[in-house]
Amino acid sequence: MKNNIILLLLLFSLSTSAQENFKRTLILMGSRFDITVVASNEKEGNEYIDSAIFEITRIEKLISSWDLNSETSLINKHSGIKPIKVDKELFDLIERSIAISTLTNGAFDISYASMDRIWNYDGSMRKMPSDEEISISIKKVGYQNISIDKEAQTVFLKLKGMKIGFGAIGKGYAADKAKALLIEKGVKAGIINASGDLNAWGKQADGSDWMVAITNPLNKNKVFSWLPINDSAIVTSGNYEKFISFDGIRYSHIIDPRTGYPSTGIISTSIMTSNAELADAISTSVFVMGVETGLDFINQLKGVDCIIIDEENKIHISNNIKLSNTN
Repeated sequence: MKNNIILLLLLFSLSTSAQENFKRTLILMGSRFDITVVASNEKEGNEYIDSAIFEITRIEKLISSWDLNSETSLINKHSGIKPIKVDKELFDLIERSIAISTLTNGAFDISYASMDRIWNYDGSMRKMPSDEEISISIKKVGYQNISIDKEAQTVFLKLKGMKIGFGAIGKGYAADKAKALLIEKGVKAGIINASGDLNAWGKQADGSDWMVAITNPLNKNKVFSWLPINDSAIVTSGNYEKFISFDGIRYSHIIDPRTGYPSTGIISTSIMTSNAELADAISTSVFVMGVETGLDFINQLKGVDCIIIDEENKIHISNNIKLSNTN
């Protein structure tokens, strides 16, 4: 009888500790988000996912330049006029963005939003813009003209008509914040995938690692390699669906904010580091830098690695990456 009681207690313990993966896919921040959590039951899983959605929606309202009532819009509206006092969270994000701009020598720049829209990727362009048009298009771009006052907690764009936007860092930041909130709520494992800006922690319900496929940009049915991720982020960016070609040169939708010219030579980058915000910004920067400069840059950063696929479908990897090929 005693042994039976012990057995029943053991079975009950196993049943109450059983975990499952729960996943939801939806559109947030204008992009596809896949949110997966490991939880004991569907109710708990849904509650966790709802919390993540609420947090991502909160972030969107904070950084949106489309919402006329957001602090970001107020900063843009008062460019060249006066500094705007903002929430500490937004101030800190802008401060970190400026630091990344300095690190990348302007290859990443949230003031890219000031750029005139002279490049179109809807099939309507028939010729290259002139050098003069391109030069004029970036007159108001330049992170050096973003003035921040830490004590007053204000942000001032020095040039009238200057704007900031978080398209190259916002989804990564949202993924990080959603992850942090879920961990705070006691979620032991999960993965936030914000249209390729991915942050994971813990292991899947069956004890296996979360796995990310590095796909062939020219054939999405083929995989170059699978990478396990645990308590880290990976961001993949590509231009294989959004580009234009002139005189046999392929121009990406990712534009160098320093020159106004689209990036060339790379069709996909995957950046791996501790958080999705940094990986998001660095991914854009590497696209702009090109293969050789981008790899050299990554190899000088501690805790950051990358996989680059160039226009000839050749793979370039940073020093610490080891790929295991798959068929």
